[in-house]
Amino acid sequence: MEDNKFKNERLYKEAEARVNFKKHARTYIVINILIWGFWYLTRARHGHYDGYWPIYSTLGWGFGLLSHYMSAYFNNHNAVEKEYEKLKRERGED
Repeated sequence: MEDNKFKNERLYKEAEARVNFKKHARTYIVINILIWGFWYLTRARHGHYDGYWPIYSTLGWGFGLLSHYMSAYFNNHNAVEKEYEKLKRERGED
């Protein structure tokens, strides 16, 4: 019963991480559309060209989003489970 509860908790946390990533990705897309739209509408208004300044926030946040994706979808739960089982055996809690 204890192992089943542990697995259900783990699956719940994994599902929660994936849902949170999807929310993060939607926010990233919406905010970047707004930033790039603002850049597009104001780029020539002041008579000078400042380059593609939104690229810095897009790339910086994009690296954070990639990290979030990797942790949500490629987290190695097998290694954690093996270590958990090893610790249980070492402590005689089988």
